[in-house]
Amino acid sequence: MSRYNKGKEVIESIHKKPVEEIFKELEDIAPDLGRFAIEFPYSEIYTRPEVDLKTRELCTVSAITVLGAIPQLKDHINAALNVGNTPTEIVEIIMQMSAYAGFPKAINAMVAAKEVFQEREIL
Repeated sequence: MSRYNKGKEVIESIHKKPVEEIFKELEDIAPDLGRFAIEFPYSEIYTRPEVDLKTRELCTVSAITVLGAIPQLKDHINAALNVGNTPTEIVEIIMQMSAYAGFPKAINAMVAAKEVFQEREIL
């Protein structure tokens, strides 16, 4: 199986939508960037057996909280829920990041989480 197909399987199982939809915004400007994201993190990192997807997504939520990348954070909050994390676990991880990322980033991340929970009708 190619790296692309391996990564595609993983990303679609986590995000519950086709890769074409996930990376649609890149199609006309940088389609290779989406392909790189599929072939490296999702094919080479997420498939390593040492850590389960539930843990990987919580780590991703924490990292993106620190970075302050809200659109990607919303995607990964959804993914974290899709692989079995609870809203409470996600909230706790974001709260913990206030000590490392600062309160503004943690608050922005919490607002993003609230929006995702409301969209999914779980708040």
